[in-house]
Amino acid sequence: MTVRARLSTLIAVRVVVVTLLLGSAILIEWLRPGSFLVDPFFALIGLTYALSAVYAATLRLAERHGWLLDVQFGADALLVSAFIAVTGGINSSFSLLHLLPIIAAAVIRQRRVAIQVAVLSAGLFLGLVAAQYMELRLPLLGGISSIAGLPSAAVAQYTVAINLFGFGAVALLAGALSDTVRSTGARLADASSTIRDLRTFNEHVINNLLSGLITTDADGLVLTFNRAASAITGVEAARAIGHDAVALLQMPDASREQLAGLAPTGSVRIDVHFLAGADRSLDVGVTASPLVLLDGTRGYLITFQDVTDVRRLERDARLQQRLAAVGEMAAGIAHEIRNPLASMSGSIQVLREELPLSDDQAQLMDIVMRESDRLNDTIRSFLAYARPQRLATARLDVGQVLEDTARLLRNSPDLTSQHVVDVDVPPEPVWCEADENQIRQIVWNLATNGLRAMADGGRLLLALAAAPATGTPRMVTLTVEDRGCGIPAGDLDRIFQPFHSSFARGTGLGLATVHRIVSDYNGNIQVSSQLGVGTVVTVQLPAAGPVSVPRVEHASERMGVAV
Repeated sequence: MTVRARLSTLIAVRVVVVTLLLGSAILIEWLRPGSFLVDPFFALIGLTYALSAVYAATLRLAERHGWLLDVQFGADALLVSAFIAVTGGINSSFSLLHLLPIIAAAVIRQRRVAIQVAVLSAGLFLGLVAAQYMELRLPLLGGISSIAGLPSAAVAQYTVAINLFGFGAVALLAGALSDTVRSTGARLADASSTIRDLRTFNEHVINNLLSGLITTDADGLVLTFNRAASAITGVEAARAIGHDAVALLQMPDASREQLAGLAPTGSVRIDVHFLAGADRSLDVGVTASPLVLLDGTRGYLITFQDVTDVRRLERDARLQQRLAAVGEMAAGIAHEIRNPLASMSGSIQVLREELPLSDDQAQLMDIVMRESDRLNDTIRSFLAYARPQRLATARLDVGQVLEDTARLLRNSPDLTSQHVVDVDVPPEPVWCEADENQIRQIVWNLATNGLRAMADGGRLLLALAAAPATGTPRMVTLTVEDRGCGIPAGDLDRIFQPFHSSFARGTGLGLATVHRIVSDYNGNIQVSSQLGVGTVVTVQLPAAGPVSVPRVEHASERMGVAV
């Protein structure tokens, strides 16, 4: 209880006690007129009411200034002594009222103040009795009988001793009890604050877990449902409470028997294909273990995670392992085919030159040689894609690579008068740490694909955006945009697969090679396309720190080309 609440209680008790005294005085005066001095008694009651009103009005000040509380306790001791004086002094039945301010001082303040109020009350009572026996004429004692009507000296001494002992004993006991209660209250407040902090911390930790967490009763009904559980399942906690956890997580019915048969220290792991909506499905890993609830009954603790990405990565890793094994085998086979193919092609060429052939035979020879060359180009491209590349990384200006590539494209036989090749690069150099031939190969393959997509002509744009000054990681963005036929939506996921090509003369290894190079540099590549409108390919590569080197315009004669 706060100091203000205790003060309010003290004021209320003071008013109640005075009201009881007022009622008692009226009753006694009505039954036995002239029993005590009516006018001073009612005056003291009125004064007490007035002081209580003042105390209530200054409650906020008394709460901040402790000395005002001491003033109230002293005034109460004086008022009690006055009441005792007008009701017979040592013969008064109200001497026990002195205990009230002593107890109030102990409860509201502390034991020291209670002892001080007890000493003041004892002094006032002792002085009042002494004044009676010395026949001093005090304003409030005017109506009290002479010394002949007082108890004997021995009785008076006994009465005074009993009252003084009572004042001191109550002060000590009430102070000790008040200190104990106050200390216990402080410890309880600390314990409550600690428990509240722990509860808040636990709730904070539970709600910030990346794993869903559910507690259930013995029947599997949900008791708690954390924030991650709501995020994974799409079900709000308020809706989940009280529902069957097995049905909520779409676990198989057999899992109920597994949960029921768990040992106290056991657990069960279940993989669930969770349908979170009409167009959203997840792979969820669920782990359940027994839990002893606060009431001693058995329940279950269920944790689960969205393992969709993990499962996808595992499948991709297994696929990559199989592809790597197949690639190594295919590269070996291609290498073994290439040597006899070269021998066959050379033999056919010699036979064609030395043997007298008819037109049909010569044409067949030409077909064999042409197809041999095409097969050799395919094998060479495949080996370039499959073999690990030796990199000669160095700082290079990607903008210069785009300008050189555009210059070569404008002079290539694939370009017609209906084609336009534009370049949009920043005026300052855009630096990148990479192998120059591989960067040229990326740009050349993407650009030639763009030209092939525009068989009837169109605009090809090679654009470059410098890496921002801040941000991690800093990336250079290279864009190749054409206004060609576009790529069907169903083929976008397969365009980087080897031997997948939409061009008649293509081997399907150009984009696959681009994707491999970009992946080797920890970059990323994105393709957006619309049929009949065109295609935009965006490549991001890690940027290098800038240096103060002006760009030099020159045409490169080195070009790594993959069909």
